[in-house]
Amino acid sequence: MPVESPSAPEERGASASRPGRWFAWVLLVALGLVAVLFAVMVIRALGLRTRQPTATPVKLLSLEDGPVHSRLQAALRLPTVSNQDPALEDRAPFAELRAHLARAFPRVHRAMPPERVGEDSLLFTWRGREPDLPHLLLLAHLDVVPADEATLAAWTHPPFSGKISGGFAWGRGALDDKSRAIATLEALEHLLGNGFVPRRTITLALGHDEEVGGHRGARKMAALLERRGVRSFLTLDEGLAITSGMVPGVRQDVALVGLAEKGYVTLELLAEAPGGHSSMPPPVTAVGRLSRAVHRLEERPMPARLDGPMLGTLEAVAPEMPFAHRLVFANLWLFGPMVLRKLEAGPATNASVRTTFAPTMLSASPKENVLAQRARALVNVRIHPRDSVRGVLEHAGRVIGEPGVRVSALAGSASEPVPSSSTRGPAWRILARTVRQVFPGALVAPGLMVAQTDSRHYRNLGGDIFRFAPIRITDRDRERFHGVDERVGLRNYVEMISFFHQLIKNAAGD
Repeated sequence: MPVESPSAPEERGASASRPGRWFAWVLLVALGLVAVLFAVMVIRALGLRTRQPTATPVKLLSLEDGPVHSRLQAALRLPTVSNQDPALEDRAPFAELRAHLARAFPRVHRAMPPERVGEDSLLFTWRGREPDLPHLLLLAHLDVVPADEATLAAWTHPPFSGKISGGFAWGRGALDDKSRAIATLEALEHLLGNGFVPRRTITLALGHDEEVGGHRGARKMAALLERRGVRSFLTLDEGLAITSGMVPGVRQDVALVGLAEKGYVTLELLAEAPGGHSSMPPPVTAVGRLSRAVHRLEERPMPARLDGPMLGTLEAVAPEMPFAHRLVFANLWLFGPMVLRKLEAGPATNASVRTTFAPTMLSASPKENVLAQRARALVNVRIHPRDSVRGVLEHAGRVIGEPGVRVSALAGSASEPVPSSSTRGPAWRILARTVRQVFPGALVAPGLMVAQTDSRHYRNLGGDIFRFAPIRITDRDRERFHGVDERVGLRNYVEMISFFHQLIKNAAGD
């Protein structure tokens, strides 16, 4: 029987080496692809170009500190607190504030006598040489939130003292939003004193109830302007600010400008069950059903996405970042999911990438040993511009899925998100250039306003709406808004006046 001879050593070695050669080839190809991928990423990062406008810095206005500070101080001392119920509102401080403004800014009151609208709101109009041009519309509000009596001892200076101390003006309205209103009037007074004549009409609308929705003030002023056929070129209201050390990877200050504004709705969750004595509870109670419903809303939020104004923020600051950060933000097609997870981890950034649900009020049994027949929860929802009130209700109903729990929008609470304004038009270019002129070195970036402002009432006037306060803040200053120790820096206040002075020249001058 023939016997096969064993393979030659050379043949056995060649056969054994084939898998090794294939592995080497696969490894080389993989490494080549990785190298090409990395090269593409690097090229994209190196290709990022600054989006910041070129602007020659301007000198801050030369103002007498004493009078400027005292005019702000007098306004901060007045407790112009708005109330949801007009009958409970103290109107006297608003009357005192009007009298103070008339004394403090005589040129403004002669050239553009204010109209009182909706009780205590003020509408100033400075006619331009070309009245058919769309207006420059400047918004602010004169009302403030109350100071919680439980926190009064924690204030460095009393909330309505208007104290000037340590380089700051202290008190309610120093940040939100009385200082902006007074700074705008200071700028107008200065321009009138120097013979400035605007080309386009300037409208200044000072609301008196923004903190409770603006329905009696801003909404009525907006409706009045709409009936008069007024069109807006650029509308500027309170909003985001000049942040320091708050954008990771960016050493410069960042002036965030709100392009869009979140919508608002409060969901009412009602659960019902038989009542009775708490010693004999049924398997499922009204409180148990309601608790599960609230928990499911928190566990299953509406989806987050990296788009809209938040994406615009990253695109604006990425070219100014260190190379490692640029590598990431220039290649969001690869790193986008990682960046999104990072943004979701922080309350402030999470609010910029999704619709948020915040349970705020709960009520049930009137006594601890009585089973509730009716349990109620209110969930405050801030709606991302990509979503809608209807979408929120559908999501909540689908996620809760709890028999016996009814979900509805609280009457009168629904307000759709405000669409985004453009960063490609002349209004944005003027605003961005003004910021760079008055705050040299600061980066200008679009952002999303997660709260609501009076500006939403002016949508029908057209034009681009921006939400920006030329106020410098750090991370620690965030809690001062509606919180303890509200204050504004005195030098920053001069910057604010100079900003509105320059904006008016840029937007309404020749």
